[in-house]
Amino acid sequence: MTSHILVIDDDPVQRRLLTNMIERLGHVAHVADNGRSGLELLGRKGGIINVILLDLLMPEMNGHGFLEALAERGVDTPVIVQTGQGGIETVVQAMQAGAFDFLVKPVSPERLSIAIGNALKMASRDGKVKTARRPRGGAVGFDDIVSASPAMIRVLDLARRGAQSNIPIVLEGESGVGKEMVARAIQAASDRANKPFVTVNCGAIPHNLVESILFGHEKGAFTGATEKHSGKFVDADGGTLFLDEIGDLPLEVQVKLLRAVQQGEIETIGARQPKKVDVRLISATNKDLINEVREGRFREDLYYRLNVFPITIPALRRRKEDIPVLVRAFVERFAAEQRLDRRLSVSSGAMALLTAFDWPGNIRQLENAIFRAVVLTEGNELTVKDFPQIATQIPGYVVADRSGISWGETGPERRALAEPAPVPRPEIAVPAKALPRDHVPEARFENAIASIDEGGNVRKLAEVEEELIRFALKFYRGQMSQVARKLGIGRSTLYRKLKDYGIDPDNPLREAA
Repeated sequence: MTSHILVIDDDPVQRRLLTNMIERLGHVAHVADNGRSGLELLGRKGGIINVILLDLLMPEMNGHGFLEALAERGVDTPVIVQTGQGGIETVVQAMQAGAFDFLVKPVSPERLSIAIGNALKMASRDGKVKTARRPRGGAVGFDDIVSASPAMIRVLDLARRGAQSNIPIVLEGESGVGKEMVARAIQAASDRANKPFVTVNCGAIPHNLVESILFGHEKGAFTGATEKHSGKFVDADGGTLFLDEIGDLPLEVQVKLLRAVQQGEIETIGARQPKKVDVRLISATNKDLINEVREGRFREDLYYRLNVFPITIPALRRRKEDIPVLVRAFVERFAAEQRLDRRLSVSSGAMALLTAFDWPGNIRQLENAIFRAVVLTEGNELTVKDFPQIATQIPGYVVADRSGISWGETGPERRALAEPAPVPRPEIAVPAKALPRDHVPEARFENAIASIDEGGNVRKLAEVEEELIRFALKFYRGQMSQVARKLGIGRSTLYRKLKDYGIDPDNPLREAA
């Protein structure tokens, strides 16, 4: 269905590029060069505009002024904000201003298509987010996985390709990122879609029972074996076996698993002959398996047999674009499950708070937080006060009153909505005596980058560069595009330097081994 998209941007090149992308998506583009012109065009076009694509920095009337004007006029057309800043501060401000979604320039056609599609669903009020209903039978397709981030879109593309064959797949990622859901989607898109999907959490089974649970046992095979047990491999015969936390598998069981992968047969405990099975194996881990191999906790031959098609699922803090989409999907699903007689929405302040949080428990933690809020809320809108357990975990956030949040300030001057607390700017200093090279305290990154070593000599350029990169990663909270832009280098160069210096983007203060 053709929709009308209003593009408001003062850059003629950007307007032309966005117009081309919008028209290729089958929509009609209308353009304005600033907020005031956009309001005038919106007034002339009446109600035909379905989505607004808005730049923040413009002359005459900027994006924030435009959003305020929309609010005053009671216009609820979804607004997708464009920004050249990828930091969390900009994300928070955009969500506070009432933005439905945000795009970081330069935007790809795929990301724009997803953002517009989600906005149109909201605008129509008829489209349902497909993950609003959790499949009770375990059947999950790729269309059920909500995502708006380029990183996750690449993951799903890889998973779709892997689904077309029986190649062993390893899903890597932190707990709660959705590894099992991706595994189920792979199963649903494969030729085993209507076959069994059997899951085993290798870390939750006592070590002395793992072999029996996986491969089964005969009656009387050992003390307590009063009945025959088929085992998970037999249960999954013809379908898919999902081995979660495979890094916790005991070494002695890994030998049998290797044989099952190599030869397609298992050895049931107490049986005289091996048994043939046809199983598609998908493994998942939150550990670094190659490090487990080095430490002798995981067999190298099994690692190379399983790790044929690895897919790394990024943590939620690495794909902030997904948070607003996931929040809306969870709210809709839980509101339906609770049989609420009203439609629930999420305030801009609450969305800003949820987007600012790093979610160490990833999607699982976000889902639980939304579930709690939906169950306890009494109004038609989830606000900041519905997420006190999240607000207390973000430095500087203080639940102020019913209207919103402040950043740890008191008195009548405090602001109701959240704004980023100021972060100390770096200073280049020449101290009388530099700190030892193996000492990397928090204070150094907040106050100074030493230019002189302990011997009173100018430090090597590589040392200062490494320290500056570490500071930039901390200062911009791991936003790689912004770090590269502020350092004046390309992203590929930044990633190469991270590798050269052994810098962990998630923990830049830690020294390389």
